Amino acid sequence: MKKLVKIYLPAAIIFMLLFLFIQPNPYFRRAIYYFTADISDYKIFPERTVEKGEHQPWKISPEFNTYQLSSEDIHLMDHFQTTAFIVIEDTSLIFESYWDDYTENSKSSSFSMAKSIVSLLIGIAIDEGLIGSVDDPVSKYIPEFDNKKYNITIRDLLTMGSGLKWNESYFNPFSVTTKAYYGINVNKLALYAKSIKPPAEDFEYITANTQLLSIIIKKATNKPISEYTSEKLWKPLGAKNNATWSLDQENGDEKAFCCFNSNARDFARIGQLVLNKGMWNGKRIVSKSYLKEALTPSTFLVDNENKPVGFYGYQWWIGSHKKIDFYYARGILGQYIVIIPEKNMVFVRLGHKRSKTKINHHREDIFHYIDLALKISNKN
Repeated sequence: MKKLVKIYLPAAIIFMLLFLFIQPNPYFRRAIYYFTADISDYKIFPERTVEKGEHQPWKISPEFNTYQLSSEDIHLMDHFQTTAFIVIEDTSLIFESYWDDYTENSKSSSFSMAKSIVSLLIGIAIDEGLIGSVDDPVSKYIPEFDNKKYNITIRDLLTMGSGLKWNESYFNPFSVTTKAYYGINVNKLALYAKSIKPPAEDFEYITANTQLLSIIIKKATNKPISEYTSEKLWKPLGAKNNATWSLDQENGDEKAFCCFNSNARDFARIGQLVLNKGMWNGKRIVSKSYLKEALTPSTFLVDNENKPVGFYGYQWWIGSHKKIDFYYARGILGQYIVIIPEKNMVFVRLGHKRSKTKINHHREDIFHYIDLALKISNKN
């Protein structure tokens, strides 16, 4: 029997892999070929343009780049394979550096920083009256969302408290998250997510929540989310370059949980908008009241240690470092848009790696980047 197992088991595995490889849905082929996500993945997916409007350049501080990176700073950047680090204080660019041939115009994937952009779009749609409130049931906008067991609300999706079943595994080629990333029916996957626990109880960070929010935006605005982003954010914020949003297939749906593609300077505009409490050059983009809610910890939820969630709001991360509060968007490979209100500061870090260590749900490397941004600020 053992001899038969040795002979036939490898053959069976090879046959199964070949069978999966030739399926019409390309997700498994992509998952095996690429295996892990990369900041240049926008090149392998169809995409939809997020059009820019009239460019509004950043002001450049008289002290721009007077801070010289120390050997310790350089080690930090090299260790996590940083490609971009920029700091904006008092609405002026005070520091900017790039690595690996990246420049101020180089496009890079945002990964889950896109979730924070989706949150802003929900707020804007509420301000416009296209969405009633965060307490509206998801089924009001997506009747086909079949979760009759519980009344899941927009707030439940925003706070990652939906109670939906979803395998948030990034390194398993068979997980539903891998299928959402590499596959061709991302909205269908999200719509089929089933409730396994009551909403508004437990925090569980899952892709389905953000994808469902994007479907709500599309239904409420009758526009692809890329078009709505262009109209309500990218053009008003004066982005220099067109952005793109990766699609699940040609002319398909945006992978809204990730895959918004832009550059460091234009990503920073999202942070500056939040720092400005929703204002941009005297114009209201998103209401102050929505942002206040979005940046308030969802303490009515509990984490996996049964502790109140003090680190997450409406698709935005919330933290404190050396008694300084900060808010941020983050992506899986250490993509960060960080807002430090006390210092009137925004910084963006892009790159290939992040720390494996977590401190109260925050990756350890972000604290090093905050320290560096504060050092740069004190220099000026």
